[in-house]
Amino acid sequence: MPKFFVSPDKVSEHTIKIDTDDVKHIKRVLRLDVGDEINVSDSVGTDYTAKISSIEEDCILCEILSSVKNNTEPNISVTLYQALPKASKMEFIIQKTTELGITRIVPCALSRCVVKLDGKDAVKKVERWQKIADEASKQSGRGIIPEIAPVMSFKDAVIDMQKSDLCFVPYENAEDTKLKSV
Repeated sequence: MPKFFVSPDKVSEHTIKIDTDDVKHIKRVLRLDVGDEINVSDSVGTDYTAKISSIEEDCILCEILSSVKNNTEPNISVTLYQALPKASKMEFIIQKTTELGITRIVPCALSRCVVKLDGKDAVKKVERWQKIADEASKQSGRGIIPEIAPVMSFKDAVIDMQKSDLCFVPYENAEDTKLKSV
């Protein structure tokens, strides 16, 4: 059964309103109709089985049949600070870490990165990466969609890391340091 994400404010006591790009996908690609059942997640960990009750031009209304807490989410929140790799490797990293259960991904523009993003390019890339995280969440049955943060400099990433309870920064030349000892 197809799965879709909505924001929590689109879920009421008995109905769900889908008014995202998924409307076109539901109508034209999947060709679902009134009475068909779908899975909908509220993006904060609750999954709903819903029946399509009406299809309009820009939204789909669904009747909630049942709800259940999504149990696929890990019990810890993990943020990945990722230097910008070449080509489409970032898309692959976002897809696979989303499938593994990451909560947030922060792209970092470091001094030795070949890829340079700024202004509109960075905003467009982040929007694309967010769509990739959305699709990977649907595919893997996640209860949330990981946040793709705006591209940060190294300095801003270090400041952002300080908000965490625990932070690991791997270093390729480290010797005799085991994760267990940390």
